[in-house]
Amino acid sequence: MVAFLKSDLFLRFFGGFVIGAIGMFVLQPGSEPPALTSSAMAASASVAPAADNAAL
Repeated sequence: MVAFLKSDLFLRFFGGFVIGAIGMFVLQPGSEPPALTSSAMAASASVAPAADNAAL
């Protein structure tokens, strides 16, 4: 077990998780809403009526 914990495979595997966890905390958005949410919702709302009129 000690040999496995000191192995290069385990250290690289565990290091990837550590780097990923740090990245998740550093890159997570704050309390601000995402910038693209409102414009994407507006775009999808304006497309829906046009699609209904095209079917008529």
